[in-house]
Amino acid sequence: MFLPKQNEKLPDQYRGGVVAIGNFDGVHLGHQALIAEAKKQSDAKGCSLGVLTFEPHPRTFFRSEEPVFRLATPQSKAQLLKGLGVQFLDVTPFNLELASLEAEDFVEKILVERLGVSHVVTGYDFHFGKGRKGSPDTMRKLGEKFGFGVSIVEQVTDVDGIAPYSSSAVRTALRRGHIAKAAHQLGHWWSVLGTVVKGDQRGRTIGYPTANIALDPGCEPHEGIYAVRVRLEQDGRPQCHPAAGYIGYRPTFETERMFLEVFIFDFDREIYGQDIAVDFIDFIRPDKKFNGLDELLVQMKADCEIARKTLDRLKNSDPMMAYPLGAMQAKCEL
Repeated sequence: MFLPKQNEKLPDQYRGGVVAIGNFDGVHLGHQALIAEAKKQSDAKGCSLGVLTFEPHPRTFFRSEEPVFRLATPQSKAQLLKGLGVQFLDVTPFNLELASLEAEDFVEKILVERLGVSHVVTGYDFHFGKGRKGSPDTMRKLGEKFGFGVSIVEQVTDVDGIAPYSSSAVRTALRRGHIAKAAHQLGHWWSVLGTVVKGDQRGRTIGYPTANIALDPGCEPHEGIYAVRVRLEQDGRPQCHPAAGYIGYRPTFETERMFLEVFIFDFDREIYGQDIAVDFIDFIRPDKKFNGLDELLVQMKADCEIARKTLDRLKNSDPMMAYPLGAMQAKCEL
């Protein structure tokens, strides 16, 4: 997937394409419906398919003291969008200059001059321009003025037509430890993508060496133990490994940082500095403080047994285990 440099014009091969606009945090089923509409338009026109998104999240710009619980890093978002057939991804800096653009200037400078769009697809609730004055109706009118088509995707709900798909709903589910509910909103397992860093290496001394990932500020899923799957590359080939995951502050050891640690079953490789993805499959139990190391070790053994059984059961019964991201990612067997 092509990622243009900031503020550069698209190369001719991508200009005249269909562009979907939004934050796409998590790339949930509502976002996927929007991309599907954009792809339908691009297929009909025989042109490129692109996405315009923004970094940082607008709420981070306006309320920097309140970190946003991001569902996907820019890197994982790009991977998900690529899996949906997106050919180029324009990541526009959300800064004072962008926030000060009037709606018409946003359309003219970014969509027309920089991207050269032939068609734009947005959600029903997309607002843009200074003071968020630009609405879907504004986009339609400006499309007529500048000569590009506009499609507005209405709210997408579950099969019962009740619960709308939204990033907020996914965050709420994850905060409560409702992993399956979050996955059904997303259409894939919620994942944390990051680089393995050195922790205090205490796990090595007690028989549970863990891979550690630093969590971004604002990341706040329910603290506790999870059945997870770790995706990584070995010799250029993707691999999946069952594991038990922990998110929390290690109350038994009275630390002051939130950790994501994963104990990969039947695994004996050095992976410091390697990028891995941790797919959250099921919540096992909340975090708690133990009265010493012996009590903790007994519980860790029980947690790992539950995680193994959970992953084995789902592998044989749930197609999402074999096809974790549907069309968005290659099949990844446990």
